[in-house]
Amino acid sequence: MSDRRRFLKGLTSIPLATVLANPRLAAAVSAGLQEVEAKLADGRSVKAALALPQGQAQGSILLVHEWWGLNNQIKSVASEFANQGYAALAVDLYQGKVADTRDGARNLMQSVDPEVATETLNIWVKRLREDARAGAKLATIGWCFGGGWSLNASLAAPVDATIVYYGRVNKMAEELSALKGPVLGHFATQDKWINKQMVSGFESAMDAAGKSYSTYWYDAQHAFANPTSARYDAEDAALAWQRTLDFLKQHLGS
Repeated sequence: MSDRRRFLKGLTSIPLATVLANPRLAAAVSAGLQEVEAKLADGRSVKAALALPQGQAQGSILLVHEWWGLNNQIKSVASEFANQGYAALAVDLYQGKVADTRDGARNLMQSVDPEVATETLNIWVKRLREDARAGAKLATIGWCFGGGWSLNASLAAPVDATIVYYGRVNKMAEELSALKGPVLGHFATQDKWINKQMVSGFESAMDAAGKSYSTYWYDAQHAFANPTSARYDAEDAALAWQRTLDFLKQHLGS
């Protein structure tokens, strides 16, 4: 085994929150992912970062990044899912661009063409479905901007489970009727954007559509699960992560 492989293997024993909070560790972990590429209908390339487990995957997970873009933190989460036994694909909806300021992130988020984003997610869902290494079942997960797109992806190409971390869920029952699997939502009581009113409307719409969901509220702020954020809440982030792993185990297999 090479020195680099030994180093990367050693990183698997470091807690995820520690990796996410340390840019050098996150960069080292993300370097172990495989870059994959696909083509849109118009010929443009889209890319993603793939992490595979040792042996056959229990299922696959499609990750959608925050408004910052596909950075090393999101890639590190994909790596951790691989450590948990899943094939994890972190998609890029920003064409390789990553922001390091709030204004930059806002500009990137607002530049996203919903039709192109939907096509991109559909392509990657199809790719995972066709990958024999990925297992039979598939889930989506996203944070903030990506939380809303995790739900959008599951509506466009129905999957087995959907996880939303404080993302936009303002959907009508007619839209939600396309869901195949249950939805797990993590929300923050102090969130000024993804608030009680929006989530309550989502729950009512899910009930009307006859769909299964679990929503959890944390006494925290938006982005509470991101260790690089000033609003990070370690206890709530750990609880949300454990609930996420339990949900995936239940709906993707043991």
